[in-house]
Amino acid sequence: MRVGKSWQWLGVWALGLAAGVLAEPGTKPNVIFILADDLGWTDLGCYGSRWYETPHLDRLALQGMKFTAAYTCGPNCAPTRACLMTGRYSPRHGIYTVGTSARGLTKFRRLIPVRNRIRLPLREWTLAQAFKQAGYATCHLGKWHLGAQGPYHPAQRGFDQAIVTRGRHYGFRTNPPQQVPKDVYLADWLTQRAVEFIRQHRQKPFFMYLAHFAVHTPLQAPEELVAKYRRKPPAGGHRNPVYAAMIEKLDQSVGRILATLEELELAERTIVIFTSDNGGVGGYGSLGGWAGRNITDNSPLRMGKGSLYEGGIRVPLLVRWPQVIPPGSVCHQPVISVDFMATFVDLLQLRPPQGRELDGVSLLPLWRSGGQAPLDRALYWHFPCYLEADVQRGTWRTTPVGAIRQGRYKLLEFYEDGHLELYDLQADPGEQYNLVKQHPELARRLHQKLQAWRRRLKAPMPQVRKPQESSSKR
Repeated sequence: MRVGKSWQWLGVWALGLAAGVLAEPGTKPNVIFILADDLGWTDLGCYGSRWYETPHLDRLALQGMKFTAAYTCGPNCAPTRACLMTGRYSPRHGIYTVGTSARGLTKFRRLIPVRNRIRLPLREWTLAQAFKQAGYATCHLGKWHLGAQGPYHPAQRGFDQAIVTRGRHYGFRTNPPQQVPKDVYLADWLTQRAVEFIRQHRQKPFFMYLAHFAVHTPLQAPEELVAKYRRKPPAGGHRNPVYAAMIEKLDQSVGRILATLEELELAERTIVIFTSDNGGVGGYGSLGGWAGRNITDNSPLRMGKGSLYEGGIRVPLLVRWPQVIPPGSVCHQPVISVDFMATFVDLLQLRPPQGRELDGVSLLPLWRSGGQAPLDRALYWHFPCYLEADVQRGTWRTTPVGAIRQGRYKLLEFYEDGHLELYDLQADPGEQYNLVKQHPELARRLHQKLQAWRRRLKAPMPQVRKPQESSSKR
């Protein structure tokens, strides 16, 4: 009882402070959204890693809120980024995966997958446009992956400043072209651009979207940092020294940004968000040759990037907002990528354009209550695509699949044969025990709810492939 009353008091305290902060003229909070690439749920010290070193991110967790059940809208990068930027699930904008939805060899695909968009439709209203509408300076730095030519470039989607980077961690390319010193590391270069933007715009509210390429392959990091981890005994399944060095460089980037906010006395009025675009690259032990691609260990979660099992979509999420979010808060409520647009529309008191229905919910009550405000809603996924594992053997990271999570339970529907899997994530986060036979009525209700959601969003479904179709056809 004491704990409950304590949290209730903290929630009232934070709510009052937040109202005061937003009521004062000229005190709109700055927002810095830092997105890592392929960072797994267990890859930070504050999420249990005993090998990777992340002191700055661990400090961010202590100063703000750590989410234990944060999800991305897709098992790889493009759908998550599209859902983040729009606040809308994939069936609304048509970005389900990276590149083609027809991965692997046709002879192993039982379904014709839904066609995938690779550019964010111009009709969509973006997070940057929302902040611009509220009078913010806006900046994008790093990976975009939603179309970077002509009207699809982030500079045309609401960002005042936008530099798209792609390629490698060394020898990378930029759009528009920038002078890049030889042998500079991408994470360092992006961080320097971020610091410059903060300094230039410290007098007015700003929104900065820093989308790191780290820790995506190719695995590259400064040799002196790699050598440090080669001398360090592995722990808990974490053992790749280059990947560890990349994580440390990512952590250093966050540290520099936090230090800049402190130096400029902006920390108290800046919301800092850190998360990843999908789960870590690991957990492929049952996928033949793909198991050799394990980079990290997502245990206890099942599978990794490319799967709608927990290892592919559950990610770290840290949020700091001094004087509003009680420090050291831990939130166990499930949240998802589409919630950020709803949160900032709520914060900025905006209305989406007509016809642009948002799918998320505002996280402000969670932030203000120290993570204690209940969210009575379901989370949904629709992935009508294939992602290959061992191409020649016809194994998959995932076949076309949909999923729903409500409360502690998660149901997956596999479209090839229609079979269902039901898991109690509270008791079984590793999704080892399918409870469909033990709880048929619960499975039926969740399945009906998932189907109703697809109908409401007019989600296209993959079609059965005719046996006589040529293996050369899509």
